[in-house]
Amino acid sequence: MDQETRIVRENGLEARIAAMLEPAIVDLGFQLVRVKLSGVDGMTLQIMAERPDGTMTVDDCEAVSRAVTPILDVEDPIDREYNLEISSPGIDRPLVRAVDFERWRGHFAKLELAVPRDGRKRFRGEIRAIEDGDLVLRLEDLPDDGEPDVRLALADIAEARLVLTDELVEAALKADKAARRKASANGADKD
Repeated sequence: MDQETRIVRENGLEARIAAMLEPAIVDLGFQLVRVKLSGVDGMTLQIMAERPDGTMTVDDCEAVSRAVTPILDVEDPIDREYNLEISSPGIDRPLVRAVDFERWRGHFAKLELAVPRDGRKRFRGEIRAIEDGDLVLRLEDLPDDGEPDVRLALADIAEARLVLTDELVEAALKADKAARRKASANGADKD
């Protein structure tokens, strides 16, 4: 599967770290979802990755950790001690590629634009479609006068993530079960 470009990207030091680690992650057959630095427990560098089908096992996290640790040791991008955390995107995952929005069509997302649209940067609603580089979102807070669907350019999205709902949990469990069944059929399941 071709590596689809992330539309939601990091800035500053996080962008530098993403650029240095992404080739190694891709070489392993994974997609980089996000790189995030946080002040949790001192300093934490979180690397979020997944397989193209959206799955990520504990063994996969270990493989990514083994691949990126030497790069981080040599490049030394962080000027202080930090904890490295490798994780899957989880159920209420960030949406960083057009395919993420397609895969989770019908579910709710919250997002923030890099630049305001009609004086508004934050939106929340049901993912309806991806059309001509735009996300079609059915607004949760429906306007009194006007169309409930809004078109937002994917290129303008600064951050987006799924909203945790019962329907999302059910869909994620079904997708995980199907992926495990497929892996087992291919002889790749080690559990």
